[in-house]
Amino acid sequence: MFYRPFFRQTFSHISSPSVTPSSLLSQPNCRAMSASSQKVTDWVPTDSKSGEFIRKPVSSSARSQISSHDSLQSSFSDLVSREPNTKFPAERGRYHLYVSYACPWAHRTLITRELKGLQGVIGVSVVHWHLGENGWRFGTIEEAAEYPEVAISPEANTGASFLRDLYFKARPDYDGRYTVPTFWDKKNKTIVSNESSEIIRFMYTEFDDLIDESKKGVTYYPEELKKEIDELNEWVYATVNNGVYRAGFATQVIPPKAKQEAYDVAVTKLFESLDRIEDILRDSDGPYLLGKVLTEADIRLYPTIVRFDPVYVQHFKCNLRMIRHDYPAIHKWMRHLYYDIPGFKETTNFEHIKKHYTKSHSQVNPKGITPLGPVPDIMPKDTE
Repeated sequence: MFYRPFFRQTFSHISSPSVTPSSLLSQPNCRAMSASSQKVTDWVPTDSKSGEFIRKPVSSSARSQISSHDSLQSSFSDLVSREPNTKFPAERGRYHLYVSYACPWAHRTLITRELKGLQGVIGVSVVHWHLGENGWRFGTIEEAAEYPEVAISPEANTGASFLRDLYFKARPDYDGRYTVPTFWDKKNKTIVSNESSEIIRFMYTEFDDLIDESKKGVTYYPEELKKEIDELNEWVYATVNNGVYRAGFATQVIPPKAKQEAYDVAVTKLFESLDRIEDILRDSDGPYLLGKVLTEADIRLYPTIVRFDPVYVQHFKCNLRMIRHDYPAIHKWMRHLYYDIPGFKETTNFEHIKKHYTKSHSQVNPKGITPLGPVPDIMPKDTE
């Protein structure tokens, strides 16, 4: 960690603006435009005066029913339950998960589905990696030949060509964003939830009557660690999961001074938090953030960290340091999850990740060139 003391020192001269809920929340990489909003590629309005990546808040009535920061941007927030007489009961084969391999928020749900052994209970369809003017879409037959993991249009469960088609099936007057993950009820032909933090939590417990005995009772949000997990989630989300976007999308606005200031603040907070995570993992009494137990905090952090060197360093200009060279504890933690814990490697698709960011974010990378490096996308486990 040769450079860390120097950068910690230089960070002190940059002041951070006050943080408001609307600037922290939602699923930035995974959205698509609505009928009444700006273009999907305008991640920051071109007339922005501050240059800051800020999210559209939901209504006050919806806000009053939601406690999680992530949930504040979601338009569908029902839950699956194994309790009797519930609106969405846990049933084998009833629900389907729509995801992008590129999206870190969708990645959380894919990991959890694998960890809980829900592959035979909840189906999955993967959208094409490119996010265009009409949002996420399903692939053509020709594209599916190249990317066999991509669902073909029209999609088998719904007949949809675009993800937005599901939203209009669920709610014909829908006027929000079309995001992944989308948790679909095939029986009622509607969306249960498009909020990853809620989806992963009901997957921890509510399908336990339908899975293998070895997976029953396994939760990644245990009662005795809830306080610590919530505290970690709070600042990791604001400064790391979302911090990379605040840095990357700050480059889209005018005037130039606003761009630079928004970027400087976001990158400063991001690397301060990475330093903090490095210290936590270095001092941990186990391989995980909270010691010997894999928790939701690890599941939520991993998608950002595994994308960091391949994408965020160059594409979002988060280049003060790299995970593989400058954060040995984080690097060890990430590779342990990827190589040793089933569910992490299987759901990490570097081709989708790199092509999505570099070819979908036209304001950030107008030429659409995808860098070849770094090589490899993730270092071998035994490399120091």
